[in-house]
Amino acid sequence: MKGADKSKNTDRQTAGQGPHAVTVRDLTRTFGDFVAVDHVSFDVRKGEIFGFLGANGAGKTTTIKMLTGLLAPSSGSGTVDGLDIVSQRRAIRSRIGYMSQRFSLYDDLKVEENLFFFGGVYGLNRAQVAGRVADLEGMLSLSAFARRVTGSLPPGQKQRLALACAILHRPAILFLDEPTGAVDPIARRYFWDLISTLAGGGTTVFVTTHYMDEAEYCHRLSIMYAGRIVEIDSPAGIKKKYNMASVEDVFIHLVDR
Repeated sequence: MKGADKSKNTDRQTAGQGPHAVTVRDLTRTFGDFVAVDHVSFDVRKGEIFGFLGANGAGKTTTIKMLTGLLAPSSGSGTVDGLDIVSQRRAIRSRIGYMSQRFSLYDDLKVEENLFFFGGVYGLNRAQVAGRVADLEGMLSLSAFARRVTGSLPPGQKQRLALACAILHRPAILFLDEPTGAVDPIARRYFWDLISTLAGGGTTVFVTTHYMDEAEYCHRLSIMYAGRIVEIDSPAGIKKKYNMASVEDVFIHLVDR
């Protein structure tokens, strides 16, 4: 028990130090002979929206799983909120918010039941969850469908619920893995407005997407192809560098090349 307490104290002392929310150096993940992520390196600044742009199979989800402690890297190093992604994976999972590309809540529970369940997972009691849901009401409008069965919700409302569950515990870093894949364009735009609001409040947002237009909402983005990062900069910087009108044009140019 003493060793465990010492480890927790170390986590508290090291977490959040430095100018970066995420640091990655030569991160690699292989599955047999297949290299899913190939020696990627980057930093994510605190409070920015950092986009991971790439086609399906580019390595985005594998990277995010390593950063969120769900998958161990084959080699390389990195930190999330000052915690090591190899030796402190469990501590990382308790400090971040994570919304996977597949809806991961319980369809047979009511909306409010999902909120209380996931609040409990993050160590919040019912009063704390209720207070936090009230705080989020203006942004997410949860009360309008709080007593509905989750499985009956349209995709846009499910998306809002999943986001609410991911930020109940006020994480400093929010990981979103292709969060808008199943919603219509209006719901996608609304969701990005929510992301901007969160970032404006100081939350670091790491988001993966294969929608080229969504990249324009990011402060900085990396373009990933075949497990490697082939470009990283602000959307304006990337377009200027290649003298092209859109991120999509740059992406096609880089992939074809």
